[in-house]
Amino acid sequence: MKWVCCQLGAREHYAIPRALFRIGMLGCLVTDAWVPPSSLLAKCCAHSSKLGDRFHSELRDARVKAFNSSLLLFEMLTGARNCRGWPKILARNRWFQRKVVSFLRSQQSTLNSVKERGSHGALRSQLVLCSYSYAALEPFRYAKSLGWKTLLVQIDPGPEEERIVAEETAREPELAGGWHPAPPEYWAFWREECKLADRIVVNSEWSREGVIRGGVPAEKISIIPLAYEELGVGRRGEPRLQRNYPDRFTAERPLRVLFLGLINLRKGVARLLEAARILRDEPVEFWMVGPVEIAKASTIGNAGRVKWFGPVTRNEATEFYRDADVFILPTLSDGFAITQLEAQAHGLPVIASKICGEVVENDVNGSILDEPSAACIAQAVRDCIASPERLEKLASASGVPDKFTIEALANQLQRLGATL
Repeated sequence: MKWVCCQLGAREHYAIPRALFRIGMLGCLVTDAWVPPSSLLAKCCAHSSKLGDRFHSELRDARVKAFNSSLLLFEMLTGARNCRGWPKILARNRWFQRKVVSFLRSQQSTLNSVKERGSHGALRSQLVLCSYSYAALEPFRYAKSLGWKTLLVQIDPGPEEERIVAEETAREPELAGGWHPAPPEYWAFWREECKLADRIVVNSEWSREGVIRGGVPAEKISIIPLAYEELGVGRRGEPRLQRNYPDRFTAERPLRVLFLGLINLRKGVARLLEAARILRDEPVEFWMVGPVEIAKASTIGNAGRVKWFGPVTRNEATEFYRDADVFILPTLSDGFAITQLEAQAHGLPVIASKICGEVVENDVNGSILDEPSAACIAQAVRDCIASPERLEKLASASGVPDKFTIEALANQLQRLGATL
């Protein structure tokens, strides 16, 4: 069985195509941009975080189809038209789907040759088209017309997550900024994707529950957690950074709490900033790393306790993981949150919400918040300030367990493929 993976962006560091490539099941990766380090585009993007990470060395010998020139043209035209927000998201999704279908049509004779004889002697397709949610509809329609199997990778809990964000927006209108719910066609297209999918993969029990509440039949859904694996980084038992915590935290050497990712209401940032205000007289500082998607953020809390760093490249993110004392994820809803695995891979204890992938073992490699409230966040941080030796113990137990590796992902995809 061969898989064609359609992936808009560098989601999960290309974990699914990497997993399939390792076991010889990747037919092709179809993506919007692919920028090998030796390419001219890579040299042009050397100082840009937007396209600089659109490559993975593990897939250098894989068959990859990308649409670099078309993507640059799309970005230029939408920029000239001042197209942004949901109109741009929908336009990009449509653009990518058209490019994917056009490519699949050009390869139809080759792809249709991937067949085997069934139990009654009839030839059947041995091709799986795997695509991520919200950009899968047209590729799925084309695949089903040819008898291919379809697998939808659902990146979030669907409409249920939007409901949660809408409630938080109503609670924190001053921070909401330009947040708007998705237009009706966004969810209509998604429901059609779900109908066309032979199987839907979610990354956590939380995501599964949300998708079911969105109307998807439970029997269609399989849970496969995200994977994180970089060369020489993260597996338990492998040598990694030795963390040195002070005997006590002081104003001169405060506890460094790292938040890395999209800085928005969904991620619990309003509650985190309120916790920073509560802890304004404590020896702690909060590092906010990532694109800011809330309004008036820097006016909240004690400016000396909250530091804003903006978006960073993957290499720069590694430096923050290295220099922080604890990672925090007070999310209100996440399909998984791969940043948990990234932090653990760098030996960084994690304070996490329950409403995401299950990575943290309470009081083993981090702490689980009873609820993502400002009071609970503040208490979890106070516990870290009070006991540096506990942080050291949590750090020593941190790492990426085998169930979150690319090898484990490959095995689960292979088993799932056998059931399609």
